[in-house]
Amino acid sequence: MIGLLQRVSSASVVVDDATIGAIGAGLMVLVCAERHDSEQEADALLNKLLAYRVFADEAGKMNRSVTDTGGALLLVPQFTLAADTNSGTRPSFTPAGAPADGKRLFDYFLAQARLRHPQVECGQFGADMQVSLTNDGPVTFWLQTRPKA
Repeated sequence: MIGLLQRVSSASVVVDDATIGAIGAGLMVLVCAERHDSEQEADALLNKLLAYRVFADEAGKMNRSVTDTGGALLLVPQFTLAADTNSGTRPSFTPAGAPADGKRLFDYFLAQARLRHPQVECGQFGADMQVSLTNDGPVTFWLQTRPKA
């Protein structure tokens, strides 16, 4: 699975002119399931995401996680993160999980996040979403877990 996390001072998701998810300070994370991903990869990504140290400590160093700071999470499904852009000028989405698998794994990831973190908002799988954010820093990291061979 892939998670593109961005440290934000605020972020929101709008679908059909209605805000369906919004947070203040925390992490906005684009989440993508790839082919052959399972709940094991989702758990590994969530573990890393919740512990990833991207917030400043008292000395100004990135030593605090979203768990440490009590920041919010906004999880947004984003299958285009799995695009293969190695040839031509049109991306291939062959590496992405099938829509049904992607939805199942995103829903699982979201449910697990809500069990483990106090403030979790989300986007809508398969919807045409307008995502707004104020990237704090900017700070952006690509996290990826791979199935064990």
